[in-house]
Amino acid sequence: MFTHVCSACDKRQLIFPSQVTAVAKGARGPVATFTCWCGATQSAPLSLVAEPRRPREVELVA
Repeated sequence: MFTHVCSACDKRQLIFPSQVTAVAKGARGPVATFTCWCGATQSAPLSLVAEPRRPREVELVA
């Protein structure tokens, strides 16, 4: 599951595995082809490794 901004409807949509129609090798890794909720065919690179999160800075107040 991932989010994608559709180039047809210009909405950020949550894309489920059932919407993916193909996965192919791209120049920078796998690329998924899927159908947006609006019916448009879209494609997007898939990141297999999550980007590391930056630690939050927390101020403790006593």
